[in-house]
Amino acid sequence: MTKVVVLVVLVVFCNLLNSSTGDSVNVTDTTPDVVNIGALFSFNSTIGKVAKIAIESAVKDVNSNPDVLGGAKLKLTLLDSNYSGFLGMIEALTLLENKTVAIIGPQFSVTSHMVSHIANEFQVPLLSFASTDPTLSSLQYPYFVRTTRSDLFQMSAIADMVSYYGWRDVIALYVDDDYGRNGVAALGDKLAEKRCKISYKAPLRPRGTREEITNVLVTMALMESRVVVLHTYENWGLEVLNVARYLGLKNSGYVWIVTDWLFSVLDTESELTSNAMSDIQGVITLKMYTPDSKQKRKFMNKWKMNTPFGLNVYGLYAYDTVWILAKAIGEFFNQGGNISFTKDSRLSDSMSIFNEGNMLLHNIIQVNNMNGLTGPIRFNSDGDLMNPVYEIINVIGTGSKRIGFWSNYSGLSVLPPEVLYMKPPNRSSSNQQLYSVVWPGEMTQKPRGWAFSNNGKHLRIGVPNRVIYPEFVSQIKSTNMFHGYCIDVFTAALNLLPYGVSYMLIGFGDGQNNPKFDNLLRLITTDYYDAAVGDFSITTGRTKLVDFTQPYIDSSLVVVAPIRKLNSNAWAFLRPFTLQLWCVTGIFFPVAGVVVWILEHRINDDFRGPPKRQIGTILWFSFSTLFFSHKERTKSPLSRLVLIIWLFFVLILTSNYTASLTSILTVEQLSSSIKDIKSLITSDDPIGYQRGLFAENYLIEELNIDMSRLVPLNSAEAYEKALKDGPKKGGVAAVVDERAYMEVFLSTRCEFSIIGQEFTRIGWGFAFPRNSPLAIDMSTAILQLSENGDLQRIHDKWLTRSACSSQGVKQKVDRLQLKSFWGLFAIFGFACLVAFLVFLMHIIHQYSRHYPDSKEEVGEPSSRNSLQSDRLQTFISFVGKKEEVIKSRSKKRKMEKASIGNTGDDQYVTGDLKQKC
Repeated sequence: MTKVVVLVVLVVFCNLLNSSTGDSVNVTDTTPDVVNIGALFSFNSTIGKVAKIAIESAVKDVNSNPDVLGGAKLKLTLLDSNYSGFLGMIEALTLLENKTVAIIGPQFSVTSHMVSHIANEFQVPLLSFASTDPTLSSLQYPYFVRTTRSDLFQMSAIADMVSYYGWRDVIALYVDDDYGRNGVAALGDKLAEKRCKISYKAPLRPRGTREEITNVLVTMALMESRVVVLHTYENWGLEVLNVARYLGLKNSGYVWIVTDWLFSVLDTESELTSNAMSDIQGVITLKMYTPDSKQKRKFMNKWKMNTPFGLNVYGLYAYDTVWILAKAIGEFFNQGGNISFTKDSRLSDSMSIFNEGNMLLHNIIQVNNMNGLTGPIRFNSDGDLMNPVYEIINVIGTGSKRIGFWSNYSGLSVLPPEVLYMKPPNRSSSNQQLYSVVWPGEMTQKPRGWAFSNNGKHLRIGVPNRVIYPEFVSQIKSTNMFHGYCIDVFTAALNLLPYGVSYMLIGFGDGQNNPKFDNLLRLITTDYYDAAVGDFSITTGRTKLVDFTQPYIDSSLVVVAPIRKLNSNAWAFLRPFTLQLWCVTGIFFPVAGVVVWILEHRINDDFRGPPKRQIGTILWFSFSTLFFSHKERTKSPLSRLVLIIWLFFVLILTSNYTASLTSILTVEQLSSSIKDIKSLITSDDPIGYQRGLFAENYLIEELNIDMSRLVPLNSAEAYEKALKDGPKKGGVAAVVDERAYMEVFLSTRCEFSIIGQEFTRIGWGFAFPRNSPLAIDMSTAILQLSENGDLQRIHDKWLTRSACSSQGVKQKVDRLQLKSFWGLFAIFGFACLVAFLVFLMHIIHQYSRHYPDSKEEVGEPSSRNSLQSDRLQTFISFVGKKEEVIKSRSKKRKMEKASIGNTGDDQYVTGDLKQKC
């Protein structure tokens, strides 16, 4: 670009006449009869030959309408840049010598970059109908106005398609100039937003020979990706596709997405040769969408009648560009603007600066609500036309099929944008839709989008050369071959892939110590290995380095410790309950008896009698309910309610006791000083682990166990010896390792067992580089192995467990705790409390009825205290009496009172009679 700018400066100033003067002369044109405009593009190009006729037609239509420019006429000067950026720059200077107020063009983005520098200096707006380079919209080119769609939106549409079909990598095949490089850069940015990428960039030299194109495509064929995005000019694009078909790059499995240049050719050329049509079969291309209108149909009919070739969409934008400029000039005149130029003494007499260029530029950008052949025209704040829409087209046979639309409003859709604009925007993945596609090779099934490169290289697959548990993976002695469970799963999954994979297994480790798996996985990130096969646990930290397949085995961490058989003794029946539970249960039994006695004592003869008998009844009744053998019948509704709850409590308690005791005396005969991982952490005993694997990091980083307590072990024999020796003899109290390893270890060692529950569930998977498509296909193959049963058969072949290892996962018998029954205790206690309160209120009510209070006599405090004591003794005596006796005595007292009252009345009548007499 620096050379281009220097060249521009040399051309502009080569005709300097006098560099010593600094004066300037103003020349003003007031209300001119003509307004000079220019057009700069390549007449012989596919776009240029259409644009030439469209621009001339638009100028004619503008000049025939006096309302547009208020009587002024547009004077158009057409210049042919003939595909040359240098020639286009020279011709732009020629247009500026004629006091041109605006230039339509340039056509090519490379020329626009050059001419934009000149336009900035002379303040002359450039209106390009075909320069789609996204970088031309930058603040560096304030006088550049794009009247067509930027490639930024086209690349957004391509990125959405790549994501829609589930591809991850694409190859960018492009012309190596400003147009191609900047378009591909925009594509890379949009793909990154979809978590996709350009895996390989294949630049083409502008106007490159067929041999050069062939060399580029041969190199491209060695890449894994089969999704190709072709971004070039229409002049050489068909040649590239022809070479691609010749090299077999248009066969099934490939995807070709071509930018909108292809449909410009299809719209313009009346017929393509049969070879050319064969070259573009199965291609997906884009086309700028222009809505149907009466104005557009009228123009196209006129075009067909007068023009021997077709009308492409760039011709429509060229026509509208003239009208945009004309309306801006008309508004310029309405605002009182005058076209004037200033001569600069640094330039020749023929070079002048357009004084009102900024005002005209503002009017161009502000042209709104104009309906052109391409639809409503309106610029956004970035200077781009609003509401960009592309048609997505699949070339099939001798024609084409529209498979959908793309808009920045709703993404991919089979509905036209006019319908979508009436709904709220929806870019969700479920709302993205396209019709079916016929891909290269006449395939209707969506291509996978990648394949192994055909460059003769083998995949370098790292395999841990472990020294412990060779059942999983190990190297065959004196060979470079590996076998084991992991290797068989890997090869079985490869056999299910629809393509062949060339690979070689490379051992990692010295064969004497287990290698660190994290070090092996890091070598994948440096491209030393292309993948890794082994017993790799899928952890969060490792997923940041590589991509794992679907887990082919589930595992978890477990604690393994020595066990001993429990010998039964005379007190074994006490083991089901803890001491705390025994104590609380023993207290509740007499409490239950006391509560029932209180509720039944006053109405039930079974709960009455001498004190010794009543105490015996309480104890007998409460403990006999344990066997549901109590003989005393309850009469009170309250006592029956309490008894029902108590019997339910006893039923639950005895059932759990029986089950626990049965388990202790029959099934579970094993015990260990280590109960679970928690008891192991709280102790100070040493812990064994397998060197280099997941358990080591988990014990240190997650469980915060001091490194001094951890003992690395390198073999199954070392495991056995350390566990047998124990902490007192320099061994370990337990070993923490993954369950898959421990099942193999325990299959022949019955003196050890898994203690407690497993924890930290994980899975094993094969490792591949990030975003590797092979990881996805291998995951699918592993799922197929699981579904058809092959995965289990491979497991049984290498990891079949003997009867010894199936003694049980849980060797610890959990004694029943008080906390397991606190709910029952609480319910029964609450029922007793409620029953007692109801009973107490009933007693008080009866006492108040049958023993009404007498008026207290006023006296000394000592006499009042004595009276209260007497009343308390009376109440206690009342509670202890049978309820029937109380009722009978109360009835008798009422009768006595009634008879006394009657006697008094008789005496009163007799006395009265005597007095009368």
